[in-house]
Amino acid sequence: MKKLVFSLAILATIFTGCSDDDEDVAPTPIGTGEITGDITTAKEYPLGNYTIRGTVKVKSGASLRIAAGSTITADVTNGPDALLIENGGKLFLEGTAALPIVFTETSKTPGSWGGIIMFGDAPIVGANGVVSATSEDGNAITYGGTNATHNGGILRYVRVEFAGKKLTDNTSEMNGFSFYSVGSGTILENLVSFKGADDGFEFYGGTVSGKNLISYGNFDDSFDWQDGWNGQDNTNWYAYQVNTGNFGMEIEAKSVNNSFWPKVTNITLKRAAGTVTEGGSSAAEYDAIQFKKEGNGDFSNILISGYTTAGATAVRIQDANTNTNQVNGSKIKLTNVKINDGTSEFGGVGTFTITFPAGQYTTSASATGATLTSGAWAIVDGVNLIQ
Repeated sequence: MKKLVFSLAILATIFTGCSDDDEDVAPTPIGTGEITGDITTAKEYPLGNYTIRGTVKVKSGASLRIAAGSTITADVTNGPDALLIENGGKLFLEGTAALPIVFTETSKTPGSWGGIIMFGDAPIVGANGVVSATSEDGNAITYGGTNATHNGGILRYVRVEFAGKKLTDNTSEMNGFSFYSVGSGTILENLVSFKGADDGFEFYGGTVSGKNLISYGNFDDSFDWQDGWNGQDNTNWYAYQVNTGNFGMEIEAKSVNNSFWPKVTNITLKRAAGTVTEGGSSAAEYDAIQFKKEGNGDFSNILISGYTTAGATAVRIQDANTNTNQVNGSKIKLTNVKINDGTSEFGGVGTFTITFPAGQYTTSASATGATLTSGAWAIVDGVNLIQ
C-alpha cells in the first residue's frame, strides 16, 4: 500500500478549515495515496485525491473521515471496489455545497464499482416476517436488529458516480448508496447518485431518513426499498432518468401486510424523452411509482413528468394483494400530485379495480416537487443535475 506523505504543518493548516468568506474558493488538495483494506481504528484523510482499491471495510468500533472537497477514484481494471461500513462502524463524509466529496471511477462507465454500502442494526421486516436477512450485495452479511436509533455517521454533500457493480455471479448487485437496516441516528443529506448501473438509492429495512437526494441517470430504479423500511423524515427527493431507467420509485414490503410505512415530502420524478428500460425490453418497468408486494407509504407534494411511453402510468399497483390491503386499507397516501405531459394517473396489473379511499390520492396544479439549491455538489462535467 502506498504511504500517505504530508507534514504535520500542512495537516494543521488543512484541519483548521476555511472561513465562510473562503468557502467558494477550493483549497489545493495535498493528500494522495490509496484507501484500501480493513479500517480498524479512527482513520482520517485530509483534503486530497485518493484511489480506492478493493472492498474497504470500516469495522465495528472504527471510523473513517474524509475531508470536504476530496475525490476518491475507483478503477474497474483492478477488480471490484466498494466502501462498506459494517454495523458498529461509522462514516463521516461532511462535504459542502461548494466542496462536495466525490466518489468516481476512471473509465466513467456505469456499473464500474460498488458504491457506498452501510450496515446497521435497526429493525427490518423481511420475507415471511423474519427480523434478519442476508445482504444481496455479494458480501452475504446478516442485517437487522432492534436498535431503531442506530447511528452510522454523517453523509453530507457526497456524490457517488458510476456505481452499481454487478458481481461475478452476475446476479448480486450494488447500488450507488445501499443502506441495510440503518437507523435514524444516521444523517443523510445532500447526496447524489450519478449514472450507476443499478438503483440510485436502496433502503433495506431500517429507520434512516434522507434529505435532499438526487438520483440522476441510474439504470434501474431511482429510489428503491424493501424489508419494512420506514424512515419518517424524508424530503426533497429528485430523480431524473436519462437514456436508461426503470421505475422512479419501486416500493415493496416482501409481501408482508403491514402497518408501518415511510413518509416522503417534496418529490420530483422526471424521465427524459427517449429513455428506455434496462435491457430495452422490460415493458412493465417504466412507471413513475410502483407499489408491489404490500409496499406502502405517505407521500406529498409530488411532481411527475415524462412517463409517456405507451402503457406507462404515474402510479402502478402491481398486484391484487397490494391493492386490497394497502390501497383499500388506506396505507398508501399520495397527496398534492401534479402530473405533466399527459401521463395517466394510476393503473394496475390484472383485472382488479383501483379506487383510492377519500383523501388518499389528491391532485394539485400548484405542486412543486423537490426544492433543491444548486452548487458544485449537483454539477457534473459542467451539467447541472437539477433540471
